[in-house]
Amino acid sequence: MERIEIKLLSENFFEAIGKEWMLIIAGCQGSFNTMTANWGGVGFLWNKPVVFIFVRPERYTHEFTEATDTFTLSFLGVENKAIHKVCGSQSGKYIDKIKETGLKSVFTEKGNVLFEQSRLSLECRKLYAGMLRPEDFIEKELIEKWYTSHGNIHHMYIGEVTDVWVK
Repeated sequence: MERIEIKLLSENFFEAIGKEWMLIIAGCQGSFNTMTANWGGVGFLWNKPVVFIFVRPERYTHEFTEATDTFTLSFLGVENKAIHKVCGSQSGKYIDKIKETGLKSVFTEKGNVLFEQSRLSLECRKLYAGMLRPEDFIEKELIEKWYTSHGNIHHMYIGEVTDVWVK
């Protein structure tokens, strides 16, 4: 993987997150977990390039995201949907997702986890973490549609993009 300057990034994140999907990876070399996500975004906040991601508290990745100050996002390309299906439907508590999917871990100088298969990875430092609150939803139908029968309200994380890695 090669590090590039963030200003060289020309990704369409609407397509990448919404259709290709991404892996959220949290933890360190000795202990980490990954999960598939297609909710999140990229922008500019507090004069910093940022990402925002959402993780439900019942997901195994949540405890890793809570315990560390960093996380990474990896985009594998649409050709790796089978990896996303495993990482989105199986818990790392019960299976070794890395072994099951054939993902090959790469570790940055900061100790964060990337995957060799990634075409693009964003290394991020947490700036904000908080739970979405039902009383703050303007469109109340979203609570019924996405939370009443699907699980707990998401925990939102905002992270500063500190490094961009490409294949």
